[in-house]
Amino acid sequence: MSLEQLTKDIRDKVSGGGIEESVKFDLGDDGTIFLQGSEVSNDNGDADCTIKMSAEDLADMLSGDLNPTAAFMGGKMQVEGDMSVAMKLGSVV
Repeated sequence: MSLEQLTKDIRDKVSGGGIEESVKFDLGDDGTIFLQGSEVSNDNGDADCTIKMSAEDLADMLSGDLNPTAAFMGGKMQVEGDMSVAMKLGSVV
């Protein structure tokens, strides 16, 4: 799935309001997705929490095929920064 499609999918999920804190999905060579509240962009700024994972795993997580906790425990997702922000994100994705 393309970065543009992943960005759109996340934008759709937070359109009703996301979380206050900022989160950056670092997808390696595929790019970044930055979100705060209902604002979603491909900026690469500093965030309260950075989640590193592959674009494919993010697509699976957004579609419901990959559980966020299982992704973290299985090493498919690394979290840097405020872990409580990552936990709040579970209600969004």
